Amino acid sequence: MSTATASARPGTVLADLLPASRVRDAALVLGGAALTGLAAQIAVPVPGSPVPVTGQTFAALLVGTSLGARRGVASLALYALAGLMGVPWFASGTSGLSVSFGYILGMILASAAVGALARRGADRGALRMAGTMVLGEAIIYAIGVPYLAYTAHLSASAAIAAGLTPFLIGDALKAALAMGATPTAWKLVGKR
Repeated sequence: MSTATASARPGTVLADLLPASRVRDAALVLGGAALTGLAAQIAVPVPGSPVPVTGQTFAALLVGTSLGARRGVASLALYALAGLMGVPWFASGTSGLSVSFGYILGMILASAAVGALARRGADRGALRMAGTMVLGEAIIYAIGVPYLAYTAHLSASAAIAAGLTPFLIGDALKAALAMGATPTAWKLVGKR
């Protein structure tokens, strides 16, 4: 089967275009976890918030869409587990439980959702990809903000002010970047 045929086949994500093997899947899972860990090191403190702006959520959502739900969840679960065990690859080189760990749990669920949508072709067009990213971000916040409120002993409004509102502009920029990146990758693969 040619690459162009594979790229057009329903139920395919970008990672499926590589030759299939367990070694491939293991490498993709490890690579997705490492990419998320590297992106988490791009961290900018937000005044008044214990949660920094990072590249972590963007990487986690791209891992989900590129690898599909199963491998995406495995990557993000590995990322979370290794960080809990002491690998310093959470935001700003931290590890272990923190008030922002709920966002990491949200990333696992979000990677499942965006990976499932990617298998249905949501990563092949700019508008569909934007919607996919917005849904993924919403899932991350739906877990992360209540976890922040609980662990930091904040009211709901204070948790929203500290853990959601300051990040909306950055998330819009991440969605815009994804709108171009993933559909463009599919176009490039289709031209080979």
